[in-house]
Amino acid sequence: MVYDFDTVYDRRSTDSSKWGRVEPDVLPMPVADMDFKSPEPIRRALAARVEQGFYGYGLAQEELHNAFTARLQRRFGWTVPQDAVLPIPGVIPGFNAALRALTKPGESVVVQLPSYPPILNAYTHHGIERRDAFLVRGDSGRYQIDFDSFRAAIDETTRAFILCNPHNPVGRVFSPEELRELAEICLDRGLWIISDEIHCDLTLGGSVHTPIASLSPEIAERTITLMAPSKTFNLAGLKASIAVITNPELRARFESGKAGMVGAVNILGYTAMTAAYRDCDDWLAELTAYLTANRDHVSAVVAERMPKLRLYPAEATYLAWIDGNGLGAPGNDAAAWFLGNARVAFGDGANFGPQGSGFVRMNFGTPRALLNEGLERMARAMASE
Repeated sequence: MVYDFDTVYDRRSTDSSKWGRVEPDVLPMPVADMDFKSPEPIRRALAARVEQGFYGYGLAQEELHNAFTARLQRRFGWTVPQDAVLPIPGVIPGFNAALRALTKPGESVVVQLPSYPPILNAYTHHGIERRDAFLVRGDSGRYQIDFDSFRAAIDETTRAFILCNPHNPVGRVFSPEELRELAEICLDRGLWIISDEIHCDLTLGGSVHTPIASLSPEIAERTITLMAPSKTFNLAGLKASIAVITNPELRARFESGKAGMVGAVNILGYTAMTAAYRDCDDWLAELTAYLTANRDHVSAVVAERMPKLRLYPAEATYLAWIDGNGLGAPGNDAAAWFLGNARVAFGDGANFGPQGSGFVRMNFGTPRALLNEGLERMARAMASE
């Protein structure tokens, strides 16, 4: 490999929320923040921008739009006009601005459970209700869309659907056929689609991401697509993302939803996004190969040494969704059990909805040495029971 993903860095000295919130003897593996340095082209671009010495209000340059739209075409075969690209300071602000623009108090939004907590709880900020549809596990542990529950969740108050694809936390990359069926239901019932595709670049083991809006012009007309380099290139702290909205009227509504609350991307965020989308494809190819190997390693070690746990290998993201219901942990709190007995911090599955009870979310976007340390701590703790 040309790029180094094996070096272990001391991130406790980097003002990291992931590493700074745990006790010194705890290995943190919950937050979607990789333990790899961002790619060299991004670091070089940021260093050059810092040297300019001016950090006033930023403006997205044509270079960013060119780099991003070329990348959509290159990776997904999706042709998007440049005026459809709106830089925004985060995907979470993006789907909240969309809800603000597209719903009003008393109406409702559909989400699929289990679900990323900011999606699960977004409805609480807008005086609307949440309607729950579900992903269900087959015998293999692979999650499927429960289309019956999706249809049943929609009523006369429902205005929007928040899609998460690739899905956090279950790691599914939904197929074009699955996405088309979801979209046809939404179009038939008059729903707007708000699509969180932040993990779209982190597909593993040959999985292929399809932006739902790329399926047809009719679907694109009712879709706000949210993407970002933050997870892919470890840039989350720069608060830089992009909304893709091809429908001019929908774009204007989204802009109204941003008004007074969701401002511009910071000046360094513009620089980092441009370099990431223009210059880092080779780095990303090696990263996803490394992550795929880490994913497979987690699956093998769990199968061999931790028979009380169950997981289906993620098709994307660097997050393992591990079923710990077989642990018999007090209160079925597997996250607390691993923290107390193995000194490893995971995301608590209960935060992703009732369907996550007894699960943990594990970040395997880390050097193999740290990953092995976490797995060894888990296995030892379980063996001592």
